Amino acid sequence: MPGEIPSRATHLVVLTTVGNEDEARGLIRGLVEDRVVACGTLVDVASIFRWKGAVTEEPEVLVLLKTRRALWHELEAAIERRHPYDVPELLALPVEAGLNRYLDWVDQETSDTETSLP
Repeated sequence: MPGEIPSRATHLVVLTTVGNEDEARGLIRGLVEDRVVACGTLVDVASIFRWKGAVTEEPEVLVLLKTRRALWHELEAAIERRHPYDVPELLALPVEAGLNRYLDWVDQETSDTETSLP
């Protein structure tokens, strides 16, 4: 399938950026409510990039999203719908290793049914 992520990793950390903390919180909240991510982390950053022919420097908020690899296409579609940018950054990094209890929690929070971890 086009856009498949070539890795055996079952989990992803997905990066995107938005213009401010309110946008980041709204984006993350919607994605968590839709269960396409287990959680998101906000980090204030400065980005330098070329946009429409000019080099620009802007404050942004880096958003780190934790999810299952199987949800990549759903997350990609949700970002396309919800993201405020014309061309949103969306990069998926495979999680090659992680604390099993944490990865189990990610699985639980991105599943269709709610269960309790022991």
